[in-house]
Amino acid sequence: MNLALSSHIGFRYWRARKANGFASFITFFAVSGILLGVAALIIVSSVMNGLEGQLKQRILGAVPQLTVHSQAPIEQWQSKIAELTKLPGVIGVTPSISNQAMIQSSSNISAIGVYGIYPDFEHNLLASMEHSFNGSFEQLEAGKYRIVLGSLLARRLGVSPGDKVRLLSGEGVIYSPLGPVPSQRKFVVAGVFEMGSQVDANLAYIHYEDAQRLMRQKPGQVKNLRFYLDDPFNAANLSSDVIAEFSKDGLEVTTSDWRDSYGHLFGAVKMEKNMMSLMLSLIIAVAAFNIVSALVMMVVDKTADVAVLKTQGLMTSDVMGIFMIQGSLNAIIGLVCGLLVGIAITLNLNIILNTFGISVLGAGQSLPVQLEWSQMSLIVLGTLLISFFATVYPAMRAAGVQPANALRHE
Repeated sequence: MNLALSSHIGFRYWRARKANGFASFITFFAVSGILLGVAALIIVSSVMNGLEGQLKQRILGAVPQLTVHSQAPIEQWQSKIAELTKLPGVIGVTPSISNQAMIQSSSNISAIGVYGIYPDFEHNLLASMEHSFNGSFEQLEAGKYRIVLGSLLARRLGVSPGDKVRLLSGEGVIYSPLGPVPSQRKFVVAGVFEMGSQVDANLAYIHYEDAQRLMRQKPGQVKNLRFYLDDPFNAANLSSDVIAEFSKDGLEVTTSDWRDSYGHLFGAVKMEKNMMSLMLSLIIAVAAFNIVSALVMMVVDKTADVAVLKTQGLMTSDVMGIFMIQGSLNAIIGLVCGLLVGIAITLNLNIILNTFGISVLGAGQSLPVQLEWSQMSLIVLGTLLISFFATVYPAMRAAGVQPANALRHE
């Protein structure tokens, strides 16, 4: 195949004024369709990536991303934490204890998840809670029985820092002649945090040792370790490495991760993102069909030219190359323009929405946007493949032209 010759003739055909105005009209819509499809796919994918990233920060930053559970106490847990932090993908490991409990104020009662923490070890947790206010986690001191509540939970209970609440734990129940009596203790609200997600309504933090006393556990023992990961979605892959580290010490452990509580939410977000991408990809597919129509019309219009070229020795593969290059040029123009338009709108999306007075998430809130270059590469590759296969049939039609039949009436 003479690629240089095919490229030259294909470019000349593409640049020349079309004799058939309808073919030019279809070509214009094919290029416009690819442009719109690529731009829309970039914009919507970037917004969905931003929403997913925001959920990861606001929810998975506050709840355990990966937790190790041991039946026996973990001996020398400080040195074990130092070893586990060296695992790839792990940015922090801290002692943790959790329990489902009831919290009661003077005006309301609610079911919550309680986490016992050592504030000195929770640098990653504190870093994720950028919007904590009205107190801080540093006020959680052993024996002081202080608690930090989510903002929605505090509002529901009608409490603020300094108020007292009663915490009732299902673990540590004692049995009396009157029946089971849950473990309970009064706590003082030390602060309120806000992550901007549903964890604000059902999460509370207390000191690790206070949690052990509440649950009537032996003080000083550590049986659970909480992991902070650079990517929480890798929790399942990391689980086997963590278990192997404990197996070296002869300690049998089990693991749980964020998917147990929030897997359905992120699964729904992922499915929605994939379906949106599929729907927008159909725009590119429709545009590719328009390329087929335009090229078929071009083949019919240039039948005599193709016949003359073949009588002069042009090979079948060269003829196919001419029309495949012509169709690919239309796709490349639409792809490049779509990339430029999509990236420009994505980077300035909130400015554009504010200019037109459009508020998608409500007043004062902006859409999170996150461009991923790996996703952009898939969009480019997919568009080129779809466009390439769209040119195959018209090119084969052109290559099948018989010079004798085509020139019989010329």
